[in-house]
Amino acid sequence: MGKLKSSFKNMLLSLAFISIVVACLLAFVFKMTEEPIEKAKKQRQENAIKEVVPDFNNNPAEEKFEVEISDGSKLTVFPAKQDGKLVGIAVETNTAKGFSGEITVMAGFDIDGTVKNYAVLKHAETPGLGAKMQEWFSDASKPGQNVINRKWNNGVKVKKDGGDIDAITAATITSRAFVDALNRAYEAYLKTMENDSCKK
Repeated sequence: MGKLKSSFKNMLLSLAFISIVVACLLAFVFKMTEEPIEKAKKQRQENAIKEVVPDFNNNPAEEKFEVEISDGSKLTVFPAKQDGKLVGIAVETNTAKGFSGEITVMAGFDIDGTVKNYAVLKHAETPGLGAKMQEWFSDASKPGQNVINRKWNNGVKVKKDGGDIDAITAATITSRAFVDALNRAYEAYLKTMENDSCKK
């Protein structure tokens, strides 16, 4: 019986030792990869801003600010300026209404509220279906689904909900989520344009 206790104790000690070693290794790996991951994220963000707004010569990432929208959440706004004059606005928007969870989009608007472009930053949608949103909503040959160069309005919807945007085939939930993300971004755009200090 004494031998069993000793064996059980040794197993516990071994398990505790292994757990400590693994925890230390994970902490070390996290510390080593934290900075490169953050740099890569920042670079993706900066590239997305360049994709979605007119040409600018300021640093939108340095001038970013948050705007609170009607549901109480805050979205990050990146003002794009040319020689100090506002030429467009990029909004990092998101929605939790995706088929597989959160979708994050960088949406760009001209100063008149036209969708200049967008870039899907993060999603977990189904490959071959919802994952097609980056191409689907920017296909200029299909005006029913294309949102680029479209003057956005509050409350845009997909056709199945009484709107005028064609949903991705077999991925209506993802399409609704994408449109919701753009509606949220447009609300942040409107609030930004109401703030005269942002236009200078």
